[in-house]
Amino acid sequence: QVQLVESGGGLVQAGGSLRLSCTASTNGFRLYVMGWYRQAPGKQRELVASLTSGDKTTYVDSVKGRFTISRDNAKNTCDLQMNSLKPDDTAVYYCHARHLSEGESVFSWGQGTQVTVSS
Repeated sequence: QVQLVESGGGLVQAGGSLRLSCTASTNGFRLYVMGWYRQAPGKQRELVASLTSGDKTTYVDSVKGRFTISRDNAKNTCDLQMNSLKPDDTAVYYCHARHLSEGESVFSWGQGTQVTVSS
């Protein structure tokens, strides 16, 4: 129903920056939340940042002040600007989105993009 495609991952040294981008094919659904999760080896997937269609943002404490999420509702895109990267930020980053279908909230996920931060 909703397809998400990420780009922008890669290898960067500690202190560097990366920008992740996500483009959604919505098939007419309105995405009321878009955002990013990440999963490091041996750890659970965690929310990094999310942004509602009403511009409410949420960040995990460990990225506050370093990461910035933005979205373009008209283009159905969502970006994550990551600055001052740390080795602990190394993970696979997944774009996610939520829409309503028949009254229920439906989660969609991208395929993931690897971010590796070297010390």
